[in-house]
Amino acid sequence: MTGPRVVCVGLATVDLVYRVDRLPGVDEKAQARSADYAAGGPATNAAVTAAALGADVTLISAVGAHPLGDLIRADLATCGVTLTDLTPGAPDPPPVSAVTVLAATGQRTIVSRNAADTDAGVPAGLAALAAEADAVLVDGHHPAPAEAAARAARRLVVDAGSWRPVFERIVPHADVVACSAAFRHPDAGAPGPAATVSVLRALGARHVAVTRGPEPVLWWSGRHTGAVPVPPVRAVDTAGAGDAFHGALAVAVARDPDLTDLPAALRFAIDVAGVRVTHPGPRHWLTALPPRRTGS
Repeated sequence: MTGPRVVCVGLATVDLVYRVDRLPGVDEKAQARSADYAAGGPATNAAVTAAALGADVTLISAVGAHPLGDLIRADLATCGVTLTDLTPGAPDPPPVSAVTVLAATGQRTIVSRNAADTDAGVPAGLAALAAEADAVLVDGHHPAPAEAAARAARRLVVDAGSWRPVFERIVPHADVVACSAAFRHPDAGAPGPAATVSVLRALGARHVAVTRGPEPVLWWSGRHTGAVPVPPVRAVDTAGAGDAFHGALAVAVARDPDLTDLPAALRFAIDVAGVRVTHPGPRHWLTALPPRRTGS
C-alpha cells in the first residue's frame, strides 16, 4: 500500500559529522572517534525521516552541479527521497555544515552556511505538486518556492527553528507551526513562548507547538492548550532531532489531515525524535524505527 505523499521545501546541505570525546579549544586539535558524511538541513532531514516512516516524499531544494551535490543526491536516493533541484546547473558548492557531537552527552555544535546567497526561483509544477500532497513541510529557506508551496498546500507544517521574514507570508497558510524554544517573532514583546504563539495565531496558524528539548512539548489549538511529556531517554546524538520531529509530524498530519488529535500527532513525533537521539550518526537510527511506524 502506498504511503501518504509528503513534500518538503527547504535547505539541503552536506553535513560532516564528527564524534569527539571533548570539544577542542582555541588553537587545539581533537581526534574524532568517527566521521560521517550525509545530506543535511532541516527540510532534508525531515524528508529522510518521513520516507523512513513510509511516506512517498519529494524534497524541493537547491543542490546544483558541483561534485558535492552528488553526495546529497546519492544519500537522498538511498533514503528513498525524490529530489527536485531548484538550481540544477549552478556551479557553486551546496552549503556545508560541520557538526561536532560530544560523545558523552550527545550535545552538538554546528558551524554552517545556509542558502541565503542562493537565488532559487519557483519551478514549474511546484504549485500542482504541493496541492496534490497530503502534507507540505517548509523550513523557510529558499523563500520564493517556500511561499509558493505554502499557498498551494492542502495541509502545511512549518518548521520554525529561527525567525525568517518569509514566515510572515507563510504562517497565514499553516495548519501547524512547530517552533523551537529559541524561536521568537519580532513583534512578540514579552519573553517566553506565549507571546510569540499569540502573534503566530493572530497571523492565522491553526495549531502551534513549541519543542523544548527534553522538556514537555507545549501546544495551542483553538481554545485549548496543553503539554505532551517527552519520555526520558539516554541521548547519544541530538543532531537533527528537531528535524526528525518535524518529519514525523508531517507524516502524522498527512495521515490525519483534520488533525482530530494534535497531542497524539505530537506524541508520535516525540517518539520518533526519541529514537533519533539514542543512536549515533546521521543515518544509523533509521533502521531502529519499529515496523509499526512504516506504511500508510
